[in-house]
Amino acid sequence: MMRRASWCALVRRLVRHSANAMVARAKFSALEKNLNLRSSDHGPSCLRVTWQVESYRQTMEYFKRPGTTESENELKSRAVRDTVRGIIENVAANGLRALREYSRTFDNYEADHFRLSDAEIASAVGQVDHQTKTDIAFAQQQIRNFALAQRGSLTELEVETHPGVILGHRNIPVDSAACYVPGGRYPLIASAHMGIVTAKAAGVRRVVGLTPPVNGKPHPATIAAMVMAGVDEIFLIGGAQAFAAAVFGTEELERVDMIVGPGNAYVAEAKKQLFGKVGIDLLAGPTEVLLIADASASAEMVAADLLGQAEHGPDSAAVVITTSIGLAREIDREIARQLQSLDTADIAGAAWRDHGQIILASSAQEVVEIANELAFEHVQVLTEDLDYYQRNLDQYGALFLGEMTSVAHGDKVIGTNHTLPTRRAARYTGGLWVGKFIKTCTYQRIVSAESAVMIGEIGSRLCAMENFAGHKRQIDLRVEKFGNRPPSSWRAPAPLDGVK
Repeated sequence: MMRRASWCALVRRLVRHSANAMVARAKFSALEKNLNLRSSDHGPSCLRVTWQVESYRQTMEYFKRPGTTESENELKSRAVRDTVRGIIENVAANGLRALREYSRTFDNYEADHFRLSDAEIASAVGQVDHQTKTDIAFAQQQIRNFALAQRGSLTELEVETHPGVILGHRNIPVDSAACYVPGGRYPLIASAHMGIVTAKAAGVRRVVGLTPPVNGKPHPATIAAMVMAGVDEIFLIGGAQAFAAAVFGTEELERVDMIVGPGNAYVAEAKKQLFGKVGIDLLAGPTEVLLIADASASAEMVAADLLGQAEHGPDSAAVVITTSIGLAREIDREIARQLQSLDTADIAGAAWRDHGQIILASSAQEVVEIANELAFEHVQVLTEDLDYYQRNLDQYGALFLGEMTSVAHGDKVIGTNHTLPTRRAARYTGGLWVGKFIKTCTYQRIVSAESAVMIGEIGSRLCAMENFAGHKRQIDLRVEKFGNRPPSSWRAPAPLDGVK
């Protein structure tokens, strides 16, 4: 029998996953007195918690919970932060020498230089067959078409807000950007399209490609994709040290204004620590996928879609929310079956064991509440009523609707960008797009002396309210010049009672 304290700890974790449970969180003391808790009869991996708050009853059921705890994940995150901090400091201080050290340690790669020459690039591209180049070209054209359409939606503005007062904004591309293309076990060729093609569509003048060596040399298809995307420079550097080099510059790499691209936990942490010195697209760490499925969904397809993202790495989160306990049982069995024959089962299986979840919800409304609270990177909907979820879901990186569409389509070829927010960042940002490379900068111009005087007189009084003598003098000079007024004297406003 589970002790009451353990059940209460479990409730505290579960209430985070539903907006309707906010009342329960606020009144947890009262809740504890009314708990009606029991083990579910659906198997040892299935836990059910039922609670009642002010006559409102809600049931949350986990058919499968993640295998790692929050404290374990925090320890890993702390270790990543410390490692990345050391890498950044070393690269900033020692440049090329530090890069050579990390290249030997992490990539087993010895190099005098990291920028690929024209001959090295041509050699790599020459190893790529015609069909591969054709497929890359198709994918890049899809991404370019959508990026250019998005660019066209960004209009510049000029408006006369008051007679003689002109305000406007311009959309100005950043001057330079470094785009990261992950390598390792999975050379993520598509990231070349997502970063470089999009940057060029935005109008970025100088685009640098960063990618690690694969088996001690450039990955041919990755280099070809970078070249076809329009890259200006290519450096064979991976990991956190690649972004550090792009930010601080080295003997052969001129610093950039912005860094973008997906990567593992170390790459995401590097972007987090370097933000402010340069711009970033977003914090795109280990991948996440959320499947929303009802009784009409195919367990085989749900399982395949979960494992298809879980194979990214052992820290990838794969979650399904369903209103059907029958489907939940089928998914659990189907994942076990598919793992027996999946070539990447070692990675996908570990991710599913440690970060996989099956959550049972009582209604479509509750599904939406849980999904919006999770705010996952990818959300795929396999239900009869797709329109309901398209209308009501609003916290996600990218949404995939219906069984004809999969996350893999978005990852590789369909045209939307696959660099997306993770770790609940979808609450405040979308994914990488041309707008991330654009600075919307305002300008203002007064073209009428009458308006300069009228606006100036009001502005002068507002400056005086705030005790800004220098600001006031700036404005008063213009009122005097364009209104033929005598110089005004500075008079600090009397302090308001009780205001310091």
